[in-house]
Amino acid sequence: MAKSIQILSTKKLSGEQKQELVQANIEVIEADFIQTQNKPFELKDLNESLIFTSQNAVHSVLSNPKSEELKNKNVYCVGLKTKILLSESGFNVVAYTGYASDLAEIITLIYRNESFTFFSGNMRRETLPKALKDAEVKFNEIQVYDTSLTPQKIKNQVDGILFFSPSGVESYLKDNTIKKEKCFCIGETTAEALHKITKNIIIADQPTVEDVLEDVLQEYK
Repeated sequence: MAKSIQILSTKKLSGEQKQELVQANIEVIEADFIQTQNKPFELKDLNESLIFTSQNAVHSVLSNPKSEELKNKNVYCVGLKTKILLSESGFNVVAYTGYASDLAEIITLIYRNESFTFFSGNMRRETLPKALKDAEVKFNEIQVYDTSLTPQKIKNQVDGILFFSPSGVESYLKDNTIKKEKCFCIGETTAEALHKITKNIIIADQPTVEDVLEDVLQEYK
């Protein structure tokens, strides 16, 4: 029997997601290389429109007793899953994109006269705030969650590694090195964090976990 492929996921997958790989004779090692935690914040000085770039931010805002009052505002977000979570929670999503850079472009081109409140995490990228500042769009920022790195040493030899964020890459590289492993990345920003380290990168067509897994199945079938 052919030796099965081993891959490492730098975040825990759902049972369903794992099942798909296991059925394809791919062994999965998984560990959370980053952790996120809601942090206390006050919902005040809010502008007319809201920006979310992650599901973590949405979950944190929803846990605030005043979140009901936000549902009459227009919302702009990054990520299909973030959009679905917002819509299902009763928010009015005006626009969503796969990447923060695309959202920045839409806002600065089309909605630049609105004012925004950006719900962010402590390790967020500069992309969006910088673009809004440069275009003189009125916005403020409220940090609603913290991301911390949880690096760990992986002793197994693996064929591929799945990365879902630049912080995940940073955390993995603290205790591990990348040699010949194929790196499957959820998107451009994550891949960029690897560009000095390896050329062996496959980027998902759409920035979703499912698309990353699709690439893994393609690669090893």
